[in-house]
Amino acid sequence: MSGAVVRVASGTQVADAGALTARAYLADRLVDGSHPYADELRDAQRRAREATLLVALLPRATSDDASGSSDAVGADGPAVVGTVTLAPYGTSYAQIAEPGELEIRMLAVTPEARRRGIAELLMTTALREAVAGGARRVVLSTTDAMHAAHSLYERLGFVAVPQRDWGHVEVHLRVHAWTPPDAPGALVESATWPPARVVDVDGWRVGLSGGLTRRANSALPLGVPQDLPATLTRVEQLYAGEGQPSIVRVCRASPPGLDDVLAARDYAVMSRTDVLVRPLDGLGPGGGALRTAEGPVRVGVADRPDDEWLAAWSGSKARLHATGAAAQADDESLRLAREVLGGAPALYLTATDATGLVGVVRAAFAQDWVGLSCLVVAPRARRHGLGRGLTLRALDEAVQRGADRAFLQVEARNTAAGALYASLGFQPAERYVYRERG
Repeated sequence: MSGAVVRVASGTQVADAGALTARAYLADRLVDGSHPYADELRDAQRRAREATLLVALLPRATSDDASGSSDAVGADGPAVVGTVTLAPYGTSYAQIAEPGELEIRMLAVTPEARRRGIAELLMTTALREAVAGGARRVVLSTTDAMHAAHSLYERLGFVAVPQRDWGHVEVHLRVHAWTPPDAPGALVESATWPPARVVDVDGWRVGLSGGLTRRANSALPLGVPQDLPATLTRVEQLYAGEGQPSIVRVCRASPPGLDDVLAARDYAVMSRTDVLVRPLDGLGPGGGALRTAEGPVRVGVADRPDDEWLAAWSGSKARLHATGAAAQADDESLRLAREVLGGAPALYLTATDATGLVGVVRAAFAQDWVGLSCLVVAPRARRHGLGRGLTLRALDEAVQRGADRAFLQVEARNTAAGALYASLGFQPAERYVYRERG
């Protein structure tokens, strides 16, 4: 992926996306330069106003190496090397979408940046955004000539819907559709990462764990209380008594309108997280032999974390997401980590090479699900496929213990992790937001 990221287009990126789209379609002979559709391809300004325009960005030096020049991109900032448009039902760019569907239009990658996973990165990001927006299905149209696109769509789980094919005299368009998988749900997710203490407030589960991670120190709003503002006030008072900020998770299980109410009470969005899932039937061998530059890697599996495992995880993760008391002392952080992680049945995988510990990951169980978390690879051991290998090994261990489905959580802006998990067959099922009162 060469460091590519996908973002909503802004500033000069919009015009760059329009020029790139027309150039890509012309290069592939999908449209003639004199055809009116070429002008529509160039008009990314309207797409940005009426739909969601995503762009794939590469650092300038990387993109210049790929193309041999920088003429095809803007003069400043990262280079736009790909784009796609997301059109909800009822918008002018939605040609085939039905109520509740989101339509993908005008996927394009500059010719010089192809065969680097840019198109797949754009598509996987588009699916995550579709799920975040509540789409029940994603649809697109393609032609028989788009062979590479067909392979990509099939790999991502799109299926042909021939009864919806359409077109006109010049071209026949084939419709493909993708349906989001079932999410584990907030209760299953919480069961794999239970707070040290839970207090019921009007049916909401308020997690208290000394500030160690938002997952274990946030209110899970299940059900609709009779007086939403009064419930929020009680939640805020409870957190204030613990010396912690009030944090609320907003997800599908939340009461309607909760996000707007929280915004009005000065709750800021702290993170947006995607829940990715995959079935475990047909899972191949668990990652094969792993190596780093120092040689072979051995993977140990235990049913509880030792101090070295906890130190590896808490050093890179716990302090990053800590709030309140968790930022105080290493010993206290490790004690809280042991208490939170130990609240669910789980496996702890530790990878070591000749230099010592190089990676860890956790696999926790609830119902027929396994939840993967805590994946950490030491900086000195990165770029050797260790994260991928550890994930596969964890899934294999989960299958041996009876799990049928897997899920994990990735921050929406974490492009690299999203690409890794998409390549392992994970698909977006839900997005939730943490809001914290200032």
